[in-house]
Amino acid sequence: MRAEPALLELKLKHRFTNPELLRRALTHSSLASETRSGGGAAVSDNEQLEFLGDSVLGLVVSDVLFRRFPLYKEGELSTLKARLVSAAHLHGVARRLELGSYLELGRGEEMSGGRNKKTLLVDALEAIIAAIYLDGGLEPACSFIVEHVMDGQMVFDQEAGTDIQPAVANFKEALREMAKARKLPEPRYSTIREQGPEHSKTFTIEVRVGKEWSGQADARTKKIAAQRAARGVYERLLGEAPGVPVEPESKLAADEHR
Repeated sequence: MRAEPALLELKLKHRFTNPELLRRALTHSSLASETRSGGGAAVSDNEQLEFLGDSVLGLVVSDVLFRRFPLYKEGELSTLKARLVSAAHLHGVARRLELGSYLELGRGEEMSGGRNKKTLLVDALEAIIAAIYLDGGLEPACSFIVEHVMDGQMVFDQEAGTDIQPAVANFKEALREMAKARKLPEPRYSTIREQGPEHSKTFTIEVRVGKEWSGQADARTKKIAAQRAARGVYERLLGEAPGVPVEPESKLAADEHR
């Protein structure tokens, strides 16, 4: 049984002024085709919205990465973008949103398990991005992409009291995936030391990836310190520079506020 689109709006955190846009984004071409062949009223499917959504997704991801990593080269930015807009990553996003339960499918597609098909789910996700963009403009579309496609990872710097710009995903996850892709050991984190009074401690976290790659970073919380340590190793791996000394934590912190 198909779930109500109104429930999906809550997950999307966007209330559609024009609900027809969401309905269209969830309508597969199989239903439109069966309706036409059966002599029913014409039904619009999500193929055109998918085309537009793909472009909006690419623009937003490129813009966020460009602003977040001003020192990265074009090739590095392209690598990060490719991961975020890949079908494998988008499929995971669509499954977390349970888009399959909201799709409007033709009978044949329904019987063949269309609600779980990777292509249909990715297409629907891109169509939803377009629907949000058409309904509310670029700002809500950007908010949706940052939260769901870019995983909403915003490292909160409690020492500065400000939010750092959304990253690729988070550096711990990015480092783990890069290590896996390069057939390196799983990153391992450990607390090296804790300093300061109980109410205002500073933690030093170390991350190691095999024998050649390691990094340390300090922060007021273990979570932030681990992210910073992961970032140092991740960025060195991107540059293929084994053995380069780890950048001081002070420089990492300064880079994050640029």
